[in-house]
Amino acid sequence: MDKAFDGRVVLITGASRGIGRSMAERFAREGAKVIINYNSNKSLAEEAVRHIQSEGGEAVAISADLSKVAEVNKLIEESLRVYGKIDVLINNAGLMITKPLEAVTEEDFDRLFATNVKGTFFACQRAAQHMTSGGRIINFSTSVTGAMFPQYSVYAGTKGAVEQFTRQLAKELGPKGITINAVAPGPVNTELFSQGKSQEQIDAIVRMNSFQRLGEPEDIIGAVLFLAGAESQWVTGQTIRVNGGFV
Repeated sequence: MDKAFDGRVVLITGASRGIGRSMAERFAREGAKVIINYNSNKSLAEEAVRHIQSEGGEAVAISADLSKVAEVNKLIEESLRVYGKIDVLINNAGLMITKPLEAVTEEDFDRLFATNVKGTFFACQRAAQHMTSGGRIINFSTSVTGAMFPQYSVYAGTKGAVEQFTRQLAKELGPKGITINAVAPGPVNTELFSQGKSQEQIDAIVRMNSFQRLGEPEDIIGAVLFLAGAESQWVTGQTIRVNGGFV
């Protein structure tokens, strides 16, 4: 029986752990050839590849620091060298720094925008150049853009930028048959979310959604599969908030 993504090449940035790894494993089970991008977690990325291969899937790991355009170029070129095409790009890689206004440094600001905005934008640009009709781009935002959280100003600002250029690029990519959308998860039970938070803070955040629990990576994947698949051909320029009623 054919699988939903048989023959499709899916490039996922920041896929060595968390939501990214869960997506990589799921797309592989659905028949995709998966490219796992990572920055520094080589051992975790290789472990993810081995896990996918042990289940009969196909995957490779490619290192690239997406805060640098030259590294974005390298990622796209190596992906094309391995599989010859890119059908789906999922811009999942991101950096989160939360600080009060008076504590934010120029370095913090530049690091956040370099990875979350510049890296995502130029990955879209480079990948789209090699996509044909039916190509799919999915950018990761955050549901924090719809909330008002102290200390999240710069991080939320980067994701607001991602949502806006996702909207504008939909008009440019539509004539080529390529869709581009964003997924904005609420709080998800990952290492990135838990870092620096007390249990009291986590409990308070849990109470903000309708289901009184943290999301799990699997809760996010359904929306991503839809946006990456054929059924979403009339959906573009949208941000889907997958957050359990968080905002």
